[in-house]
Amino acid sequence: MNYSVVNGDADGLCALQQLCLEQPFPNQLITGVKRDIALLEQVKAQAGDQVTVLDLSLDRNRQPLLRLLAAGVRVRYFDHHYAGVIPSHPALEAHIDPRPDQGTSLLVNAYLGGRAARWAIVGTFGDNFDQAAYHLADAIDLPTSARAALRELGILLNYNSYGLTLNDLHIAPATLFERLHPYADPMEFIANDATVSELRTGYAQDMARAQAIPALTSGAGYAVFVHPDAAWARRVSGVWANALAQAAPDRAHALLTALENGDYVVSVRAPLIAPQGADALCRQFPSGGGRAAAAGINRLPAAHCDSFVAAFAAAFAS
Repeated sequence: MNYSVVNGDADGLCALQQLCLEQPFPNQLITGVKRDIALLEQVKAQAGDQVTVLDLSLDRNRQPLLRLLAAGVRVRYFDHHYAGVIPSHPALEAHIDPRPDQGTSLLVNAYLGGRAARWAIVGTFGDNFDQAAYHLADAIDLPTSARAALRELGILLNYNSYGLTLNDLHIAPATLFERLHPYADPMEFIANDATVSELRTGYAQDMARAQAIPALTSGAGYAVFVHPDAAWARRVSGVWANALAQAAPDRAHALLTALENGDYVVSVRAPLIAPQGADALCRQFPSGGGRAAAAGINRLPAAHCDSFVAAFAAAFAS
């Protein structure tokens, strides 16, 4: 049995697409909304099975990983988030690099020798690593027109991954991957599948709502925004945070999206010119984690909102 356990965002899906263009489609695909990262516990593999994990923090999946390895399951692990101590085990093949400009799609691209580099570029743009994406585009002489199209596709795929549940999303990530899979070239997917038009329309509507909401507070080097408890706000949270980061690369941004009970989902982006510290900040709070440049908190209690804002300002004020 061949399992793939994948973050449902652009980076995760494009990493999987690269692998599946070269290898058999997984017998079982396990994925979900972007913030559903403790996915390895869903795997019921047995000795002799293989599990490929893509774009999910090893630290957040440590115990199920150790259980699978002890059961005789072979595991390949590609990721760029904080991992903690990587287990040493003969059945574990780990490709983990937490550097701020290193995405999972780039790790898979290197693993495959660049044979599906266009999909790696899509995933890299989607994870807001524009400089790294353009560098890879230069390496393969990608035309200027294609760069713009692949950047938009990455942003749209990433946009589709944000939500509290699958009901918030336009397309479930597993369904979205089924649509991507037949296309060796993402430009053909853009030209021939209605998905891009569907996501483009939703993205434009949600971003217009986000742009109408001013910052809650800001200072030299940081800004904090708060969005309401609404499906559109949950969908747009990640791409809006990325857009803020692109517009003001010397500033850190925090976006708090209200939940029904008054708590918040938090997205944090470190300044693009100094992409460090987002994960360390978020790990100070329960359910927080991510990577150095971009991190989040799955549920910040309302009572802790002021302490988070104070910690955020202290970490990034200049």
